[in-house]
Amino acid sequence: MKKKWFLFILIVLAAVLVTGLAVFRFASGQRPFAHITADQIASARVEIIPPDKEADLDREAIEDLAGILRVVTVYRKDDSYRDYSGQAAVYTISLTDGTVVTVQAYNPFLIIDGVGYRTKYEPCQALSALGNEQLEE
Repeated sequence: MKKKWFLFILIVLAAVLVTGLAVFRFASGQRPFAHITADQIASARVEIIPPDKEADLDREAIEDLAGILRVVTVYRKDDSYRDYSGQAAVYTISLTDGTVVTVQAYNPFLIIDGVGYRTKYEPCQALSALGNEQLEE
């Protein structure tokens, strides 16, 4: 009988631990571009929708883009961005290894290669502001 109680307690503790880790991971988010540097970006282009205008980023803007992307934190997947209206900054980023990544800032969402995520306001707003600055130059 004592072995059964001991086993039951172990199972309950393991379940609590796994649940706690899952909640922590969900709440803490992920940083998909935590290690990206400007040197890894061969070129980048931004399209602002609306007004449906595009601009190529110069090296200085690419350095700013890399800095913003490093701090972007995404949380849970969320496709409800399709129900929102507003301005989007769509970055097409060509990396030096030949990979092309599309990052769309659509506050409070970040869409990476077509997959929407909830994100923090500040980095997403910084991506939008950077894109709008490029159109003004």
